Amino acid sequence: MTSRTVTLLDVARAAGVSKSTVSDALQGSGRVAEATRDRVRAVAEELGYRPNSAARRLRRASTGAVGLHLPATATRLDYYMNLAFGAVERAQEDGLDMVLLAPSGAAGGRIASRVDGLLVIDPEAGDSAVPGLLDAGVPVVTGERYLGPSAGPSAAVVCDNAASLTALLDHVTERGARRPAVLAPSGSSAWATALRATARSWGLAHGVEVALRTVPFAATPAEAEETTRALLTADPAVDAVICAPDGSAPGVLRAATALGREPGTIARSGPGLLVAACVDGPATRGAEPPVTAVDLRPAAYGRACAELLCDILADRAAPDTVRRHAWSLETRASTGSPG
Repeated sequence: MTSRTVTLLDVARAAGVSKSTVSDALQGSGRVAEATRDRVRAVAEELGYRPNSAARRLRRASTGAVGLHLPATATRLDYYMNLAFGAVERAQEDGLDMVLLAPSGAAGGRIASRVDGLLVIDPEAGDSAVPGLLDAGVPVVTGERYLGPSAGPSAAVVCDNAASLTALLDHVTERGARRPAVLAPSGSSAWATALRATARSWGLAHGVEVALRTVPFAATPAEAEETTRALLTADPAVDAVICAPDGSAPGVLRAATALGREPGTIARSGPGLLVAACVDGPATRGAEPPVTAVDLRPAAYGRACAELLCDILADRAAPDTVRRHAWSLETRASTGSPG
């Protein structure tokens, strides 16, 4: 069936089900058995079925736009700006404009009249705007899972944040650290919650007491410096500091230098300090020494979130689909590793 457009009826005949069952299976709606849903999707893919975007938009009174909700602190963080650019680029490939929503959000009904779907990035369980966004009556994709109560299904793109912090803790331990510390973010996002829990569980699993300090979700370098100074003064045995918030690691380096702790060493001419970060970016790459960090690939992450939303709007994915996004560990001189 490559010489003409494949229709829902074609898929229905090939799968041996009704047209309405095909529609429900591809949209993830209705009471369709999982085996039937899988068979319909496989047949649709084999036949090369693509939904008629013009008809779909007419049927849904489409606005041709999707909304993007970022944390209130996002405007000063490099990570979220790169994520937003990636999301905008991917949405445009499907002919969709991206509308940046005010941090305070808006009533779900008003939002639903303005956009076809929503991207909600790092939703906080304590953010009063999020429940209305998730229940706005349009498809929603969250960047990381929402840990609060939600009335409707939402899709998600997630990273294994527990694994990324575990990799950092394992790395500094391999480089000689015996008393690591973690400056973990406050708040109720999935990312912040996972990092705090992982710092505790890693310590228990390895018989090592991890010095855990909580800092603001978007801590500045000055806030990270102040926390690190207090930490190292109160607990001089700390020999590695892993800093979570985007862009704040240079503050840890300044505190180490001010206290005579040479970054990137455990002990040479004097006491040293290994430094690492949970979010890579210009601040970690351009620091002196360059800081070992987890590259979360924010632009690719934004693309992945927008792609999943586009797939749901085009009936290529179910509205409760969960996809995973890969990260990488970039080792540099701040942990005694080559840059």
